[in-house]
Amino acid sequence: MEKKWVIKNNKINIEELSKKSFISKVIAKILVNRSISTTEEIEKFLKVSVDDAHDPFLMEDMDKGTEIISEDISLGNKIAIYGDYDVDGVASTTILYIALKKIGANVIYYIPDREKDGYGLNEKSLYSLKEQGVKTILTCDNGIAAINEVKKCKEFGMKIVITDHHDLPYEDGDNSKVIIPEADAIINPKRLDCNYPFKLICGATVAYKFSVALYIKRNIDISMLKELIVFAGIATICDVVDLIDENRIIAKYAIDALNGTVNNVGMRALIDACNLHDKEINSYSVGFILGPCINASGRLETAKMAVDLFVSKEYEKCSEIAKKLVELNKMRKMMTEEAVESVIEQIENSDIIKDKVLVVLDKEIHESLAGIIAGRIKERYNRPTIILTLGSNGSIKGSGRSIEEYNMFEELTKVKDNFSKFGGHPMAAGMSLQGDNVDKLRRELNENCLLEEKDLIKKYTIDCVFKIGNINNQLVYDIGMLEPFGKGNNRPILGDKAVEVSKIIAFGEESNVIKFEFGNNPDGMIFENVEKVSDNIKAWYGEEYGEIISYDRYKTITIPENCKMDILYSPTFNKYNGNINIQLKIVDYRKMKV
Repeated sequence: MEKKWVIKNNKINIEELSKKSFISKVIAKILVNRSISTTEEIEKFLKVSVDDAHDPFLMEDMDKGTEIISEDISLGNKIAIYGDYDVDGVASTTILYIALKKIGANVIYYIPDREKDGYGLNEKSLYSLKEQGVKTILTCDNGIAAINEVKKCKEFGMKIVITDHHDLPYEDGDNSKVIIPEADAIINPKRLDCNYPFKLICGATVAYKFSVALYIKRNIDISMLKELIVFAGIATICDVVDLIDENRIIAKYAIDALNGTVNNVGMRALIDACNLHDKEINSYSVGFILGPCINASGRLETAKMAVDLFVSKEYEKCSEIAKKLVELNKMRKMMTEEAVESVIEQIENSDIIKDKVLVVLDKEIHESLAGIIAGRIKERYNRPTIILTLGSNGSIKGSGRSIEEYNMFEELTKVKDNFSKFGGHPMAAGMSLQGDNVDKLRRELNENCLLEEKDLIKKYTIDCVFKIGNINNQLVYDIGMLEPFGKGNNRPILGDKAVEVSKIIAFGEESNVIKFEFGNNPDGMIFENVEKVSDNIKAWYGEEYGEIISYDRYKTITIPENCKMDILYSPTFNKYNGNINIQLKIVDYRKMKV
């Protein structure tokens, strides 16, 4: 895959800004690259105060929705929280259930089964809830596209309050013609008539805001809800929303809380089961360790298991569930690796490799893994990717992941006649369709595609050119102050040219942890297959180099004397056995350019 390195430049006086803001020039440049370019913006970004969060009542229908639920609580009416099976859905359900239960609500929760029910509201589940005596449905992380299901809910004589954050459905490819359900209240910051100042929050944050508004309406101390921000923060990181504005506040608060006293028994049990109790938890820990374990229940069994974990107060019960989630995640990883290899083989050995939008049908893939696999394939080829598989009901189900240059939700809307159901965001989507529409979908998406070849080049944006020999503890600490990292606030990338490499070592069971030793400078680490690194060395310096030599616990790759590379990296602290040293996370590397 072709790659391009780009240095980000701007016209702001970095030296002057760094002096006024009392920060280093490197940190000033990094922040300016993220459009944080005044002393006031920098102070707010670094301070991260919950006091800067927005008023929940600015959301359209918040007053109406909380009034309905408040009245139900007073009357003892049965309320059903209707969630979703991913991290955001689990976190949203947990927040609403605990918040309502704390104040005496007659409340239950329902999580649809991924395979039997599919995403969102469905008639069978609504009928079941009606039979259980439910008077009001309160959705979270779903509902905005459930036009027919909301009608059915009303036919059943139930009220319905929707809390969601997904993009609004619209018709005929015209995003001015939005269609929203005829619910009793719809709380979604993406409503065109909603004045909430920040539109990019996840479903769990909408749920948390709803809880705060409900407590305010009922004159209850909102400090009782503080522990629930952790779940909104975890969902914020795992749902890959932009970590700016209010999202940064919530994610930062969650990470700080996870590193302090965690009041939720289930969360403590999960941290223990993941062996994180004595480690520093950061956005990586949340996004790649805790989050996938929460997700695993909804992928391979039922997401109700994860909600049960977080609403239980018995540590022994929680510990059993948490260990089960860890085991399910291990199984999920193994299944994912096998499926990714199968999809790559299909792409490489067919005409799909020529497409700008990759649409791959593999009926052997577990339908719950389609989104993860789509993400992995998207990363490999840097193209919008849709992975389809056979659903449990015999239809074709799938998930898509996109690149910044391609709004997947809009593009799917243009070909919506192919789907029996679809929804999502610019960067991700889910869908159901009949098998005879697969080839048609692939053809239409690629015929409509306006991506140019330059859009498909993998781009690395360099925040600052910085010699690795000049890195010190203060710089690494200052960069850590910019956490949490993620979409919208990516981990800073620094670059250095002509770095002399003294040794290349591969570790791990699959020899995919590569360490570059740079003489007396900090080592660099990257996750990459040892054979790929070997092939690069051979291509750069000739077949006499790149030999892989095996030892007991590691492998080395032969390199020429005076081997030099250009590298992109992010400096971090590596903590091991009580020792702390600087380590470079290698983002990309290439043969030194003259």
